[in-house]
Amino acid sequence: MSIRTEQNREAGNYEYVTARVRSRRAALFDDDDYRKLLRMGTGEIARFMEETEYETEMNALGSRYAGVDLVEYALNRNLAKHFEDLLRWSDGRLYDLIARYLRKFDSWNVKTVIRGLYSDAERADIEDDLIRAGEFSDRQLEQLLSADSIEGVVEVLSGTMFEDELEAALEVYEDTGTLVALENAADRAFYETLLSGMPDTVEGDSPVGLYLEFLRAEIDFRNLRNALRLARSGADLDPSEYYIDGGRLFDADEVRQLVGNMDQLVEHIRQSPYGDDLDAALDTLAEAENLIQFEHALDAALLEYSDKLSNRYPLSVCPVLSYVLAKEREVDNIRAIARGREAGLSPDDIEQELVML
Repeated sequence: MSIRTEQNREAGNYEYVTARVRSRRAALFDDDDYRKLLRMGTGEIARFMEETEYETEMNALGSRYAGVDLVEYALNRNLAKHFEDLLRWSDGRLYDLIARYLRKFDSWNVKTVIRGLYSDAERADIEDDLIRAGEFSDRQLEQLLSADSIEGVVEVLSGTMFEDELEAALEVYEDTGTLVALENAADRAFYETLLSGMPDTVEGDSPVGLYLEFLRAEIDFRNLRNALRLARSGADLDPSEYYIDGGRLFDADEVRQLVGNMDQLVEHIRQSPYGDDLDAALDTLAEAENLIQFEHALDAALLEYSDKLSNRYPLSVCPVLSYVLAKEREVDNIRAIARGREAGLSPDDIEQELVML
């Protein structure tokens, strides 16, 4: 192998991976596809998916499952396959950056199991919602699913990146009976681990610099979601306790001050670097009867912001991470449609649950 090839491998094969990602991105469902699905029954949705890039998973699972179960299992298997492909294609620093980011699904799975236990969901229903795309092994996921209490989940996670944050949050959960502290602890553990070892100062257009810009935006949007939830809830909770360090929108002290005044909070956001990107979402917030619509608008704004970074830096990690977000959105939307149709909800009601661009 030549010296140049070795150097490229160490730096990361961005050109190759971003080309593959562009091809995968082009195959994602668009808003017109979602509107078609909204008018279908679960059997029709399954048949529609058999004619898309989900064909392999639908055919492989079709003899064992039907209807919404088939759709669920195909979605999860397809998602894991695509993210495994990202790692298989990648070399050097690019591989490391992607692998670190995909640990977000470990956080997702922790929260999924905790929510399931809290709501007394069936084990099979909890397992259906797991996304096997992080670093947890099948054995670790089996241990999580076998836990018979939230305290048991925290014990299973001893020795992982979640241990310290979840142990502290468990005390809050036992005092309040709400999951906010536990869910936020899982996210905070993920982002703290993700940012650990990263340099404090770095060139903005370097691979690590772009990675950090993307992550800081995601942390900002997460903090914004938490701040608005607390502001709307009226609960007597210290907002700084739910703050995730690493963003640039506001610090812990600002969160504490702004959560008590919705108008000031919104104005702070409008004056931030995300003001233009979040303009539509903030208008939605002013009109929304609850936070669900705003949170969907916030998700759409993050997708658009990630696309902006991707277009500005096409040969970087940004298009890869933007694709991860877009693929998550596709899977979440299809799942919401299939479940909604099975439950007999109207297309208009289901559409309120979708993230549309």
